[in-house]
Amino acid sequence: MSKTNGNAEKTRLTHVGKPESRKSLIKNDQPFLTDVQQLRIQARQNIEKGALTPAYQGDVKQTIDILQSVLATEIVCVLRYTMNAVVASGLSSQSVKAEFDEHAKEEAGHARAVAERINQLGGKPNFSPEGLASRSASQYTEGANLVAMIKENLIAERIACDHYQELIRFFADKDPATRVMMEGILVNEIEHANDMHDLLVAHEGTPTLSK
Repeated sequence: MSKTNGNAEKTRLTHVGKPESRKSLIKNDQPFLTDVQQLRIQARQNIEKGALTPAYQGDVKQTIDILQSVLATEIVCVLRYTMNAVVASGLSSQSVKAEFDEHAKEEAGHARAVAERINQLGGKPNFSPEGLASRSASQYTEGANLVAMIKENLIAERIACDHYQELIRFFADKDPATRVMMEGILVNEIEHANDMHDLLVAHEGTPTLSK
C-alpha cells in the first residue's frame, strides 16, 4: 500500500469514527428518545403512581378490567384441575392425577403473576368467589369420568389459548409488560393443551386433533 493510499485510509477511518459522522448516517426526522433531563423530571412527578409512568400508552382501567377476567380464568382452572386431581379414578389414573396436580400449580402461578400486574397498574386483584364463573373465560366443569375430565380440560385450555392470543395482539406495543407476561402464560397454556391431547389419545386411542 502506498503512503498516499495509507493516509487516505487513515483519514477515512478517522472521519467515520467521529460521533457527528455516525449521526449523519442515521436519518430520522422523528426523535424517539426523551431527553434524560425530562425523564428525571417525569420520574419525580406523580410518584404515588409507582410503576405507572407517562410512557405507558394503554388504557389503565381497561387493562385492569381485562386482567381481572384473566385472573378469574386462571383461578377457575386451578379449581378444576385440583378437583380433577382429587377425584380422578380408574385405569392409569395415578399418572393423570399427577398431570392434573402439576397443571393446577402452574395455573396458580399464572394467577399470581396476573394479580401482581393488576397491582402494578394500581388496581386491586379480585379474588372474590362471588361472580367468579361469570368473570372467567373458561368454565368450571368437573367431568363424569377420567376421559371426560381430560376433554373438559383440553377444551378449557383451547379457550385460554385463543383468548390469550387475542389479548397479546391487543396489548402489542401499548403495554409491552402485560403483553410479555401474557406471552409467557400462553406458552404454558399451549403445553397444557398438548398434554391433555396426549392423555386423550392415550385413553381413547384416536387423536381428536390433527398434529
